Amino acid sequence: MNYHIGVVEDDPNIQNIVMAYLKKEGFEVTLSDSAEKAWEVWENRKPDMWILDIMLPGMDGYEFCKKIRNESEVPIIIISAKDEEIDKILGLELGGDDYLTKPFSPRELIARIKRLFKRSAPRIDAENGDKEIIKTHHLEIYIEERRIFYKGKEFDVTTKEFDMLLFFTQNINRAFSREDLLVRVWGDDYFGSDRAVDDLVKRLRKKLPDLPLETVWGYGYRLRDEEEAE
Repeated sequence: MNYHIGVVEDDPNIQNIVMAYLKKEGFEVTLSDSAEKAWEVWENRKPDMWILDIMLPGMDGYEFCKKIRNESEVPIIIISAKDEEIDKILGLELGGDDYLTKPFSPRELIARIKRLFKRSAPRIDAENGDKEIIKTHHLEIYIEERRIFYKGKEFDVTTKEFDMLLFFTQNINRAFSREDLLVRVWGDDYFGSDRAVDDLVKRLRKKLPDLPLETVWGYGYRLRDEEEAE
């Protein structure tokens, strides 16, 4: 599949480097030097992923991320010279799927892009094409379609929200540390803070407030069996 990636960046040097690497990998690229222009791109031909700078003229990247998330769960990788933990947490809270601090390796960016596309792509049972579904009382996860139903209602989730929820449902009642969850959901090459785990759990609890996703104090989190939790 020829993925279309929208790049929102106002630095000409970074524009050229990112464009060159993305095109070398076979991606179709649309470049915008402001969030306002990027929004016009979104309204006319929606990219399959956004590479988004935070510090932009006019509307900043945070606001653009928030606007996109109001309409879609398309993957978003935030790139920024702001490397404070609070900036990373804010970007993830607003719906970013990943966060890279400038200066970054273009190869690392490509690796993260491929990993996000791999996780967000539907998975098909090669043997018989049957749908693979995980059911745990009120929760149903359609793995190939990457759809979540809770108490009969479908909920939109981001790529990492889906990955975390799928992992928990495959390990009911088992507690995992924040470090374990970083590796399982973000990958063992992720170097961000484990606060990203707390933020993702917070987002899942907000979307699914009745889900028994429990804090294991001083350790991490677990998803309880709903019959035990009731």
